[in-house]
Amino acid sequence: MSELLQQEQEQYQEQYQDQQQNYHEQQQQQQDEAGIDLNAQGEQFDDDEDGIARFHPWTEVAGSLGLNDGDIKKLEAGGIHTIEQSLHVVDKSLATMGISEQKIARIRQFSFQLSSSRFVSSRQLLSQRQKISLISTGAAELDGLLCGGIEPGAITELYGEFNTGKTQFCHTVACRAQLPRTRGGAEGRVLYIDTEGTFRPERIVDISNSLGIVSEECLDNIQVARAVSSEHQRELLKQAGELMAHDRYALIIVDSVTSLFRTDFNGRGQLADRQQRLGSFLRDLHSLATTYNVAVVITNQVVSDIAGAAMSNNGADNKKPIGGNILAHASTTRLQLKKGKGSTKKAKIVDSPLLPEGEAVFAICRGGLCDPVNDGQ
Repeated sequence: MSELLQQEQEQYQEQYQDQQQNYHEQQQQQQDEAGIDLNAQGEQFDDDEDGIARFHPWTEVAGSLGLNDGDIKKLEAGGIHTIEQSLHVVDKSLATMGISEQKIARIRQFSFQLSSSRFVSSRQLLSQRQKISLISTGAAELDGLLCGGIEPGAITELYGEFNTGKTQFCHTVACRAQLPRTRGGAEGRVLYIDTEGTFRPERIVDISNSLGIVSEECLDNIQVARAVSSEHQRELLKQAGELMAHDRYALIIVDSVTSLFRTDFNGRGQLADRQQRLGSFLRDLHSLATTYNVAVVITNQVVSDIAGAAMSNNGADNKKPIGGNILAHASTTRLQLKKGKGSTKKAKIVDSPLLPEGEAVFAICRGGLCDPVNDGQ
């Protein structure tokens, strides 16, 4: 009986080896037909030693993939401007853009060889993360709470009532992101989507002057768009992808992420549709963050949690952020901003995969966010 079992195992092993051999031969044949060396290409897509993500517009890989100008226009019209971005899009979406099945197969075969789509050891990942440039907020206690500053490749959400410093936070990091790394910056440009009409270039001048940056250069490095509807807000992300594919950006700001979705979709009858569209926007935003390794800061409004207040008898905060679980799961780090004593503000870490819960006190001065001892200077 054992001899028969051994024969069956040997036969199965031979069949498995034959299947593996056939698979590798088919893969090699497809590579030869496409005219590309996937192993060699994959090696070229590692990040540089400076920690800045490298990405490749379609024009750089079109020849290898057999894409023509028409295909590139279709992909870019759909908001996909680099081979790295295609990893975040399903085949059905590419087909809807008008890309043929054969070309989609080549795009997939090529994109799956990127370093960002392969398994790496956690030790390698740690080494990569040690190279990232955190963006300082300008307030030492707040930076300490964030273990150095705003993290690239992730979404940081700021939520709170009015006059808690959300927009001033955005203005400050928009300037500081342009600083050299030795000064707590990320040496990149900034994209700013303003949905409430609160962006003020005058504040950029004040903050840049306090940092010793030429204000005209600082203003030029911040690309601002005023979104007027949730659809317009989503369309602006497509434009953002095009800009980031051809220049070095370090930060995306959306102030605020939920206000237009609230006004465009009223009542419980439209809640499901609103959440679905908000989720789609956040997915695209996360795609940009990971593809181009940029930091993302979004602000969010709050509403009274009547049910929570009724159940709580200990005086706990009865304000909750808008967006529900869709926004909660999309945000990497959630910061609650509150009014403090006098002119100070408080920041509390509510959720983070890295940072422990804690609070920090900061103030807002002429030069942006600062420590309370510097308030008014």
